[in-house]
This record gives sequence, structure tokens and C-alpha cells, in this order.
Amino acid sequence: MSTSPSPAAGGLRPNAVVGVPLGALARLAGVEPSALVGSAGSADRTVTGITLRAQAVRPGDMFAALPGTRVHGAVFAGDAVRAGATSILTDRAGLAAIRSGSPDAGSSETGPSDAGRAETGSADPGPAVPVLVVEDARSVLGAVSSSIYGDPSSALAVIGVTGTSGKTTTGYLLEAALSAQGHRTGLVGTVQTRIAGVASRSQLTTPEAPDLQGLFALMVEQGVDAVAMEVSSHALSLGRVAGTRFEVGAFTNLSQDHLDFHPDMESYFQAKALLFDGRARAGVIDIDDHYGRRLARMHPDAVTVSAAGDAEAGWSVTDVVAFSAGHQRFTVRRPSGEGLEVELALPGRFNVSNAVVALACVDAAGRDVEVAAAALTDVVVPGRMERVDGGQGFLVVVDYAHKPAALSAVLEAISAGLTGRLIVVVGAGGDRDTGKRPVMGEVAARLSDLLIVTDDNPRSESPASIRAAILLGTKGNHGRPRGGKVQVVEIGDRHEAIRTAIAASRPGDAVVIAGKGHEQGQDVGGVVHPFSDRAEVQAALAELGFGSAADANLSRPTGGDRR
Repeated sequence: MSTSPSPAAGGLRPNAVVGVPLGALARLAGVEPSALVGSAGSADRTVTGITLRAQAVRPGDMFAALPGTRVHGAVFAGDAVRAGATSILTDRAGLAAIRSGSPDAGSSETGPSDAGRAETGSADPGPAVPVLVVEDARSVLGAVSSSIYGDPSSALAVIGVTGTSGKTTTGYLLEAALSAQGHRTGLVGTVQTRIAGVASRSQLTTPEAPDLQGLFALMVEQGVDAVAMEVSSHALSLGRVAGTRFEVGAFTNLSQDHLDFHPDMESYFQAKALLFDGRARAGVIDIDDHYGRRLARMHPDAVTVSAAGDAEAGWSVTDVVAFSAGHQRFTVRRPSGEGLEVELALPGRFNVSNAVVALACVDAAGRDVEVAAAALTDVVVPGRMERVDGGQGFLVVVDYAHKPAALSAVLEAISAGLTGRLIVVVGAGGDRDTGKRPVMGEVAARLSDLLIVTDDNPRSESPASIRAAILLGTKGNHGRPRGGKVQVVEIGDRHEAIRTAIAASRPGDAVVIAGKGHEQGQDVGGVVHPFSDRAEVQAALAELGFGSAADANLSRPTGGDRR
């Protein structure tokens, strides 16, 4: 048994790992141990960890050298070996790069500098470090990673949630519901990773397979027995959750997003549908949109839910007792026909959907639904319809909505019962789906009274061109349910945009700061600057005499990239 360094040395991993013989991993990957490229007897070598990042390698690790968007991972084979990697998993292009000392072999784009090439090329692992070569390294990465860490998800009740919107909120609701049953819980998602309530920042919505399996193993080591996790379409397409056993898989909804990664909506849907390909023991599907109904037809054994009251659904909302911009109460009809009263501190019909999905998942996992329902009452999710209250006479909400359907849902929820104006601050991310930008402009212009178009995370794109695409959608007749005419203002500086919105507000108004939610940084030109919408709102309120300037504490960037 080996003991690995603390998590800070390269990801969240267990402290104790038994390890697996390299020959067994080779067979799992469909390769005979005799076909390993390297020294004799290498099949008996014990592998105690795995990583995709050379800088995160620990002694005893397998380094997974995969083709990337810019260079092949074999570029970093030398660094990995120097750090203690004792084996390498790669494809034929990676092996060729390692053998030839040509680090960018197999890549169509520019590799490192010549100095970097020389350094990496000089560290050819040679026969002392065996290389496991497969046709598609990513396709076996999940199973190999799971095996190295002892198949940790088999010891956990993992509930995976996929969909365009609602994954994060449903995950938090599930965590609370499972915790109330006496479970020691884990949470994996966009905002943060939590192990028994202890949080760390998330880099991806769903981690890469080696990191995910290492995280599961750490959870098992720390006594966790139930996990709520977000499962992104990227994770399903790229095999990040391969090797994971799901107790329950759930689908929330599907709307336009990530079309920079998926070629079209059909491909996006098919990626989401992979969660229901047999990897989950039970399925829960929200049928309140076309894609949910289609998925349910594909999987007739799945449990169905509907917040719209669809009588065909196994779980449906029969009555909304109270519905406001704050708390709401509603009744859920269970498959048995019994009613269940639920209260949420989260506004919006979409959060009713999230709650019903969570309750159906709890039931599908064999847990007590009434205990779960009681636990949902006080759940608050960072950056999801999150109120910022400094004692002002108007409502201010920070929300992560960064796609058209989510933005529409948030603005419609806030509009319900609103007597004053709806003021919206919104932008769009760079290097992401460009088609949604004018649609977001149309949605925001149709539902708001004062719209301030600003920057989100422009990344490598021109911020002005992103704003122009949003502004294009604000023009024309929008069939405004609020009547009147929208005032549209362009303020590129997000700091200034938020202050302008707060300063323009009057008692009875509502302000929605949309797009970044929980994020603590703004990516401009590839540089992440500290930035928090919540903190900016608090500072703007303090300037008007509400709350305290001390509340506006800007945190350092989280780095999450919504995938």
C-alpha cells in the first residue's frame, strides 16, 4: 500500500492506494501485457495513480498522454517521467512522438518553443518506462482510472444530473436531501466540490476521468457514501464519466448552449442521452420539454416528472400554493397518488422542476422522500437566483443564466408580481456558442424595462463585437409582456454597468445581474481578473448607503469554465 501526498500536490486524491499491476490495466484496455512497449517484466509494475497533467504526476503514477486541441500530451512525457511517472498510456501518435523526440507529432497545430522541444525530447522514457499503446486512449481512460483507484463509485450511491439548466441547483437540493437521510455526502459540480460539507473550487463542471475517480476514492476514504454530481455534455462526449457507476441518472431539460462544441442541437441531445445508455441503475427524466419527452420515449422504464402538471408523468406538481420572487410552496403528486407538500427558498417555476427531479431521484435511490422534502426548505445555491440584500427597497438578484432559455426563465420568475421596473445587466462569453448572443439580446429586451448590455468573459474575442451581437437581438418588436418600450444601454465595463443598474433602481424595482453567478473572476484576453458580481453589487449598494462596504470582499478567481 502506498501513501500519496496531500491533495494540494496535484488534485484531490486518496491518501492510501493499493495499486494495480500494469499488466492488469493493459488487459482492461484490450492489450496483452506482452505488447507493452518497454523493459521486460514491466507488466508486474504497480500503478498507484493516474493523471493527464505532467505537473500533477506523483511517483508511481501512470501518465495519460492524450491528443489535445493544440499539441499532443506526449509533449510532456519527459516532464512526467522526471516527476516520477512509471508508465505511460497513449496512442500510436503519442508513442511515435516519444520515440522520435518530436513532441508535436500527431498535432495539427504549433507545439512548444524549440527550447521546450529540446528539453522534452531529451527525456525520452525509453525502455525503462513501459508504454501502454491503444488506438483511442480516451476511450479506455475512465475504466483504467477507476481500476487504479479500486472502482470507488461502486461504494457510493452516485446520482448524476445532466441537462442544459438546473444541474447545479438540483445537485445542491440532492446533497441536502441525502444528508438529511443520515448520509455522509459528496457534491461534484460547477460551483464547487464538497466532501462531507468541506468545499474546494471546481475547475470543470465534471472533472476528467482520472481526477473524478481519484476524487471518488478520496470520498470513500473519508466515509462518504452518497454523491450528487453534475454531468455535462462534454463529460459524456469525452468519456469523463466512463468507469463511473450511477445509482440514478437524471435529465432536467435541453435548450441552446455549447454549440461551439457540439455541431448542432441533435448532437447535443445525443450527448446528454448517453447518461441513459445503461450506466445508471435507474433514470429520472423531466418531460416538460420536447427533448425530455423524446428521451422518455427512448427509455420507457425511466421515472418521469413534470412541474407543468402533465398527468402522464409519474411525479407532477398539482398545485402551487404560493409563488413569488422569494419563497414558494407547492404540492407534488407521487406515483402512488399521494400528495407531498414542498417549500423552497428558491423562486421560479424552473426551481419547482429542479426540486421534483431531486425528489424523484431520492425515491429512485430508495431513500425517504418525506425526509428529503423537508430538507429542501432552506437550500440556497450560490449564484443561482441569489439575493443580495443591504436593506435597500428594491430586489437585487445575481444569477448564472448565460443562455437564452435560462435567462428567459429567470426574468419571467422575477417579473411575477413585480410592481416596479425590471432592470437587467447581461453579457455573453467569448470563444463559446456565438449563435445564442442575439437570442439573449432578444430575450432580455422583451422582458426588461432597462437593459444594460455589458461584458461577461470575453476571453480571446473582441468585447465590443460580442456586445454588438447581443445588441442586434434587442432591435425590433419583441411582443413585450410588460408593455411599454425597453431602454437599452451599452456599458462595456461590467463594474460600471452594475453600478449604473443599482443607481438607477427605485423602491419596488428588481435588478437581475445575469451571466456570471458564482464566478469570482473575469477572463479578458486570457487573463482572469478578480471579479464577483455579488461583491460589485454589495459595493454599489454601500455607495448608496445600504449594507456595508466591508461586505464587498472580492475573492480570487475560481477558473470554472462551464463545461
